[in-house]
Amino acid sequence: MGVRQDIFSDGDAVTLEGRVARDARVTARDVTPARLTSRQKAAVIVRLLLGQGVSPGVRKLPADHQMRLARAISDLKHIDRATLSEVVRDFTRQIDNLALSFPDTLSETVDLLAPHLADGPLDTLRMEAEMGDDPWSRVSRQDIDRLRPLLESESAEVCAVLLSKLSVAKAAALLADLPEERAQVLAHTVALTETVTPDLVARIGGHLAQVLDALPVTAFQASAAERVGAILNSTPQAARDKMLEGLEGRDTVFAGEVRKSIFAFIHIPARVDPADVPLVIRKVDGDTMSLALAAGLVAAPMSVEFILENISKRLAEQLRDEAETRGTPKPEDGEVAMAEVVSAIRALEAEGEIKLLAPED
Repeated sequence: MGVRQDIFSDGDAVTLEGRVARDARVTARDVTPARLTSRQKAAVIVRLLLGQGVSPGVRKLPADHQMRLARAISDLKHIDRATLSEVVRDFTRQIDNLALSFPDTLSETVDLLAPHLADGPLDTLRMEAEMGDDPWSRVSRQDIDRLRPLLESESAEVCAVLLSKLSVAKAAALLADLPEERAQVLAHTVALTETVTPDLVARIGGHLAQVLDALPVTAFQASAAERVGAILNSTPQAARDKMLEGLEGRDTVFAGEVRKSIFAFIHIPARVDPADVPLVIRKVDGDTMSLALAAGLVAAPMSVEFILENISKRLAEQLRDEAETRGTPKPEDGEVAMAEVVSAIRALEAEGEIKLLAPED
């Protein structure tokens, strides 16, 4: 019949079987029972139990099941005694055939076994149950790269609920990555979520969890363009330029994406915030920085000037003197030193100490 067995406790079932069967014994010789769906039969049983003053445990049902049940009860209006008798007989027959029932969820299983489990396994299982039963737990644990496509494909209303359920830091990072107009629309839509019901939030969470589950898990976290760009970051400039020229001839779009992902010493003025330059200086060994500046005076003079302009005058003069005194280093030595400066900047970004500026189109 499709009636959920957890609609009442096992203790109640034994008592209710007799009460329901006794109250529903009727003679239906001249009346043909109406044909009801499983949902309608469940509605009849729930209504009958409520009439007996017994709580059927409807609150245990998922929110959408509760709403369907309420609508089914409302639609029935009234049924005849023969139909009631048939529904009760069917219900009690299922109860008679029921040998053993098990919890429907891990949460209910943990509650059942709690008195018999050690503290360690009990805590672990409870945490598992909390994450498994709430789709928002799964959604909120996703990294930004997996959540970003949702903000592009879902409606503004759904995205507003998503942003409201995420941590402030994660929501801010997602908004910062969006085009300005889209970010403004979503920020304004968040203000319109005051009247969203808990049931709707739960359904949106379930929907987003299903969407995320359907997304394929990629073998590489970084995109193909980012991976090629990372390789070219550590490639000597002459070889890097030649490789990019070759990519342009094969795939202009991909080559453009690779160019955006490349961050070399020459890109420092465009990608590093002037206020972060002192952090970079402290992160790099003094001799390495001196060698990188010496090489940069020839290969990337604008980057050298940018670095020296955004540190103290005394330190800038000291580094300039050291770089000029060194003279022009061997190309391979200079490339290595400049690459180490870039690696230090990347490390600061990964540690959250700085945030690189977006590359210009």
